[in-house]
Amino acid sequence: MGIVKIDDALHAEARRASAVMCRSINAQAEFWMKIGMLAEANPTLSFSDIIKTQYAAAPLHIADLTAA
Repeated sequence: MGIVKIDDALHAEARRASAVMCRSINAQAEFWMKIGMLAEANPTLSFSDIIKTQYAAAPLHIADLTAA
């Protein structure tokens, strides 16, 4: 873990987005960094495609939640 210095305007946008997405500001920034890294590594994929691949790779499936 470390400290990352970001522009005040970007921090304000992370704060706004985190409120909408019900995430902490740190979790929102981490989400943006992860998606940005994946977008750079896969420039032909859209945001929706990236999200779909992340859902597919996630260890938890919706069916697991409804089976209880």
